[in-house]
Parts: sequence; C-alpha cells; structure tokens
Amino acid sequence: MLRLPRITVEVPVLGIGTKPADYEQLAVYADGLRRPQGLHMTLLHIGVLEDFAADVADWTKGATDPAEATVMTADWLRALPVLAGFSGTAERLVLLGGGRVSGLEVDVPQGVRDFQVSLVQALHELLDDLLVDNPDDFILSSRALGYRYPRWRPHVAVGKPKSQGHPGGHRPRESSGSWEIHPLTVQFGPSQIRNRQLLPGSGDGRP
Repeated sequence: MLRLPRITVEVPVLGIGTKPADYEQLAVYADGLRRPQGLHMTLLHIGVLEDFAADVADWTKGATDPAEATVMTADWLRALPVLAGFSGTAERLVLLGGGRVSGLEVDVPQGVRDFQVSLVQALHELLDDLLVDNPDDFILSSRALGYRYPRWRPHVAVGKPKSQGHPGGHRPRESSGSWEIHPLTVQFGPSQIRNRQLLPGSGDGRP
C-alpha cells in the first residue's frame, strides 16, 4: 500500500555526543536504534497535505476548496522563516506515542521554543486565511495535524522501547516513564521542510 509523504517543519540532527559510540550506547535502552543520518526534531507537523486540505474543506463546509487549500498551504510553508542551527542537551530517554517510541528529551535554547511558538501562531494565521473558524478546535480535531498534546515537547525519536524487561535494567520513573542517561550534546542544523520537493509548484530543489 502506497504511503503518502508527510510534511513537517523540522531540524535535522547533525551529531549526538562527541563520537559514534555515544549514540550507539542508546541501544541499551531502545530496540531498533534508528540510523543517525535520519534523526530529526519536529517543530510543526502538517501531515499528508491532501489530508490537511480535506480537513479544511470539511471544517469550512466546502467554503474553502481542497485544491485551493493545498496550494495556499504549500505557498505558506515555503514562505516560513528558517531557524538557524543550534545545540541542545539530552539527559533523559522518554517514552512517546503512548509508549511505542523511545526518544531523547532535549533541553533547547529559549529561542528555539519561541520559534516553535511562532510556527503555531503562523498556522493560526494560515487557518484564518483558509476561512477556518475556531482554529484551536480545528487544530485539535484535524486528523492530518495529529495534535495529541497541548504543549510541545522537544525530542528526538531514536527507536522502540525494549520489548522485554526495562532498558538497562533500570525502572522508569513512575510519573514520567523516563530514564536518566549520560548527558549528551545534540547538534541540530537549520530548519527545513520534510518532503519540500513534493509540494505543488515546488521546483527550487531545496530540502
């Protein structure tokens, strides 16, 4: 079955720790450790663009055409500002997605949090232009956007939780489902749009 590409605004991980073994040691905590080259932190999840446009059309009861919503959203994405690269620190591995994913919880500079908030504010402005009323309700209801948590939690998904026992032989903290790890510096590159080349009207070759 063909899986349609998802659109996200994200920052790629350029490095974890000071040597490859710093990342590889996380295999003690997670199964199926992901390749370092594909690691990233999501700042804003749009989802499958066609699904997002369909959600808009349904919400506006047809006042906004899905094709128009698709083009307007693509243009909006390409016009978003770019966040410069930065570094963060990870001292904890946490369970995400209802316990299906293990991820590094990353302490990021305040400027990164401010940028993420600005993306959500920009999303509200886009929804206004798309004639979406009650944008907060729409954001929480849209299946494409997939918002499940009221607050953004900076993290990098690295694999699946250990299928048997507890990672590293340690029990998670009961309140958070987390494990303390040796502190790691995480280097991030400038923000980018995943699958940007697939946006309608795109052809500039940028990532």
